[in-house]
Amino acid sequence: MMTKKVPMRKCILTKSQHDKRSLIRIVKTKEGELFVDSTGKKNGRGAYVVKDLEVVNEARQKQKLEQFFNSSVEALNPIYDEVIRLIYREDIPMK
Repeated sequence: MMTKKVPMRKCILTKSQHDKRSLIRIVKTKEGELFVDSTGKKNGRGAYVVKDLEVVNEARQKQKLEQFFNSSVEALNPIYDEVIRLIYREDIPMK
């Protein structure tokens, strides 16, 4: 029996490889719209970040996503907030 290949992606913040499902995808469309893609299937240029609060908070301070997407702080503040919200949601055990 063949084992299913696990897709790997590189986190743009840590430069380390991870299982695609363990990362959060951020998308920039051709129109320049930025959003968090929880499905992983939306159209646009995708970038992946680890589900690690320390890494995301450090990236926010150093404006890493702003550099990567060539975008403003105002455009990316809601993205950071959404990523952090998703990380917290993952940490809460389901009853």
